[in-house]
Amino acid sequence: MVAAVTPFLMFQGSNRAETAMALYVSLFPDAEILSIERYGPGEQGAEGSVKVAAFRLGGQTVKCIDSPVSHAFDFTPSFSFFIDCDSEEELTRLSTALAEDGKILMPPEDYGFSRRFTWVNDRFGVSWQINLP
Repeated sequence: MVAAVTPFLMFQGSNRAETAMALYVSLFPDAEILSIERYGPGEQGAEGSVKVAAFRLGGQTVKCIDSPVSHAFDFTPSFSFFIDCDSEEELTRLSTALAEDGKILMPPEDYGFSRRFTWVNDRFGVSWQINLP
């Protein structure tokens, strides 16, 4: 039996996981960093970088790391976080903050399936669908 299914974000480079977590928990109410384990001296990753961490957004626990190994792949929009907002102001606030130094994949508009929707990649490459149902 599976005990839990948890999204897991692998950031490439030092200190990107912690910077991303700080941004994410600053944007969502009741969000928090749950734990951080760091690489120590002589370990595979850069000393002080995130070996494994967990944070919570909207009741969802997410794990992340700073990968000490360089990979030929990174985040893709085929996996994204989907957020339902209560107001257009909330959609605008989140999409503006998350798209800063990132990329807007679908600008905020009425696409016919909700009142307003936007899809962005943040500065770390993580994809977010932000919806006003």
